[in-house]
Amino acid sequence: MILSCNSCDKKFVVPDNAITAAGRLVQCSSCGNKWTQFPIKEKKKLKQKVPKIPSVVKKIPVSSKKTKRKVKKSTGPDLYSPEYLAKKHGIKIKSESTSQIKEVKSKTKANFGFYSFMLVSIVLAISILRLIYFTQDIIIEKIPILEIYINYLFETIRNIKDIIQNFFSNY
Repeated sequence: MILSCNSCDKKFVVPDNAITAAGRLVQCSSCGNKWTQFPIKEKKKLKQKVPKIPSVVKKIPVSSKKTKRKVKKSTGPDLYSPEYLAKKHGIKIKSESTSQIKEVKSKTKANFGFYSFMLVSIVLAISILRLIYFTQDIIIEKIPILEIYINYLFETIRNIKDIIQNFFSNY
């Protein structure tokens, strides 16, 4: 069976039994295009009535050995080459010297990450709460209305601490 690629029109020879009635996914080795191939049904030619004319037929001697044709698989383009990526996927890659690439890599910043952010946030929150705890007398002396809020804050923290202790001690 001869298959033809839809995008580059390259033709390939495939054994007839390789393509089942359910179809098969094939890929062009030249351009990388993939498609589902179903068996090709050959059209039967209608036999026309041709008047028989006596003709001389030369007999060609048939050799006893059957020669198999070796289909040489052509190697396609490199799948990561700039030409292939531009043609197939529309990706354009600028070729830069290696020194420019190394400079870009050295200038890139390391990401801060989720766990690092959480750790810094917890340390910052604890530091602020301890600062408030140690300076609560000074804060209340300067702004007396904040005494209620500071007391509620530390009472809530004690309640949360008791809940966590009770949870782990009971289970």
